[in-house]
Amino acid sequence: MKYSLVIPAKNEAESITGTVDGLVQALEAAQIDYEVLVVDDASTDETRVVVERIGTTNPRVRCHPSHNPPGFGFAVRAGLDVFTGDAVAVVMADGSDSPDDVVSYYRVLEDGYDCAFGSRFVSGSHVSGYPRSKLIMNRVVNFGIRMLFRHGYNDTTNAFKAYRREVIETMQPLLSNQFNLTVELPLKAIARGHNFKVVPISWTNRAAGTSKLNLQEMGSRYLFIVLYVLLERHLTRGDYKKRSVKGATGRRADT
Repeated sequence: MKYSLVIPAKNEAESITGTVDGLVQALEAAQIDYEVLVVDDASTDETRVVVERIGTTNPRVRCHPSHNPPGFGFAVRAGLDVFTGDAVAVVMADGSDSPDDVVSYYRVLEDGYDCAFGSRFVSGSHVSGYPRSKLIMNRVVNFGIRMLFRHGYNDTTNAFKAYRREVIETMQPLLSNQFNLTVELPLKAIARGHNFKVVPISWTNRAAGTSKLNLQEMGSRYLFIVLYVLLERHLTRGDYKKRSVKGATGRRADT
């Protein structure tokens, strides 16, 4: 199973080398067939130059200038348009996601699950440097989503997840242009009948660069997409075929 990593990157020249190097080392140590696809989201620094330089020595690493307008969601969607693997993980460019967890996701998909969802807030997870104000907001928003969807998963808003190719295909069309894509992807996967397994993951706050997430701007966008998928789920109840694999319930599996 070929594994693609889609990394949206906007002005991440300071972080991207370390991020890509760590991912490549973990994937090669695990003997996984892979591609690392960095999607340049209209960067004004040397992000693209840095990635292309890495690609000269490792052809499995490539930079794709986003063919969409600027925006996090647009950049991820551009990567999902052109990745070549049998499965794909969305990974942050700032080094906050652990390369070991990228491998863990692959093993989950290899076991037959449709999706691999990580949680930073279950036993065995580790979080370092999470700003307190964002942490409080994160917990409130995820609690609300969990109550609405009753899916038993407590970290829906985290962008770092992995999906089989057919899951990405059944999610179309994607609507989100910004960070609200982080909730559209997993909620649509669940609403459209795909199973998933939750595993504990590690998260470390960025050491360089600045976060592109503006919580004040994103509130209404998150709300819109959550309500949109919730409405779809209720209106199409029973229309999407539920899938199951050995050890899975069709929704959430034990961590």
